[in-house]
Amino acid sequence: MNNIVLIGGGGHCKSVIDIIEEEGRFKIAGILDKHELLGTKILGYSVFGIDADMPKLAKKYKYALITVGQIKSPSLRIKLFNLAVKSGFILPTIISPNAYVSKHSSIGNGVVVMHNAVVNANTSIGNNCILNSKALIEHDCEISEHCHISTNATINGGTRIESGCFVGSNVTTKELIVIRKNSFIKAGSLVK
Repeated sequence: MNNIVLIGGGGHCKSVIDIIEEEGRFKIAGILDKHELLGTKILGYSVFGIDADMPKLAKKYKYALITVGQIKSPSLRIKLFNLAVKSGFILPTIISPNAYVSKHSSIGNGVVVMHNAVVNANTSIGNNCILNSKALIEHDCEISEHCHISTNATINGGTRIESGCFVGSNVTTKELIVIRKNSFIKAGSLVK
């Protein structure tokens, strides 16, 4: 089993730990977070470094994953993703065993597909996206990099979501629409 470094130790990290443990492909080596949290534990895993340690840790560990969530802006996730790639880490895709991802879909690097999410056929998901619990991505959708699709969101067929978007909980999109780059769609919205 390969080791993986988690970058960010907040609430999203805890959810991702659960999925990594369930999936059983990786062993968590440790977590990177703020300097003042060094030596603490998150769900039993040590905070053993800070962001600046990435180049050094990439020499010892092959895999890393961004485990900072995204609400107001994708900027921190993008910065950390780029730093991890530049440091030499491989960012794998992590898929909950309780999710469904069509074999006819395409999933980018560093994507996390959470519990009970569904990704249907002929859909592409860009790098560094979060598909949160119970998100439904219907057929023929294109979700660009660095997007967060929140809990219970329904992205209907043929929808294209440009990079850096946040789609809140219980959002429903009409089919065949385009959501422009860096959009913030508040929870419960109907997007036409």
